[in-house]
Amino acid sequence: MADLKQGSLVVVGTGIQLGRHVSERAISEIRIADRVFCMADAFAYRWVENLRPDVRPLHIYYDDGKDRRRTYEEMETVIVEAVHEGHDVCAIFYGHPGVFAQVPHAAIARLRSEGYAARMEPGISAEDCLIADLGLDPGGRGCLSMEATQFLVFERQLDPTAMLILWQVGLVGDLSCRRFDTTPERLRILVDKLCRWYAPDTQAIIYEAPVLPIQHPRRDRIRLKDLPGQALDQISTLVIPPTGSLQPDQQALEALGYRPEDLTS
Repeated sequence: MADLKQGSLVVVGTGIQLGRHVSERAISEIRIADRVFCMADAFAYRWVENLRPDVRPLHIYYDDGKDRRRTYEEMETVIVEAVHEGHDVCAIFYGHPGVFAQVPHAAIARLRSEGYAARMEPGISAEDCLIADLGLDPGGRGCLSMEATQFLVFERQLDPTAMLILWQVGLVGDLSCRRFDTTPERLRILVDKLCRWYAPDTQAIIYEAPVLPIQHPRRDRIRLKDLPGQALDQISTLVIPPTGSLQPDQQALEALGYRPEDLTS
């Protein structure tokens, strides 16, 4: 620790629901930091302002038609430069600050490589809310979780006996990083690929976590083939519960000294 340079970074999350999910540790880090930056929804930002009127916004780096990769680089730069100036910095991000958030990971990695103290405090993510709101335990059959466009444009393999979660389905198919929506045609391409593993009539769920305590989660149950006709948002997530039954691995069971009838699930 004596060899670390002056200045540090801690990244914290607000959770998904304002006021319910933020941890006491996160609040403490926000209060004691020299500099505070925030990338969160409007309600969370106003809450942070009550704690730290001097909070500096990160959403100002977004702009219509602007490549989001450039936006992320600018966010990272302003956070890192504050640490270079010798400040103890707290950067606040929506949800879990390390889930679907490139800037926190990049800033931490860069600062650590330069000899500064940098760390992340965990937060409640949309996946945590999804499990609670839909009553689907990833430990029951396993869980495959990936970003929708990444699944679509790369060779990925699915296991229908496990739960599938596709994030940002409302943005699927865009490689320009300039749009915040998708099209029915792109959704049809996604459905066509999913139908390599699932029947068109497979039951799926469109999920959206509530941001405010007065809101309710979106849990629309649809047929997979009907996805292109659904109204989707940036936060929309596609969930396909496990289908089919697990098949015993005879070779592994024999090596362990068990028989298929010894399986309980």
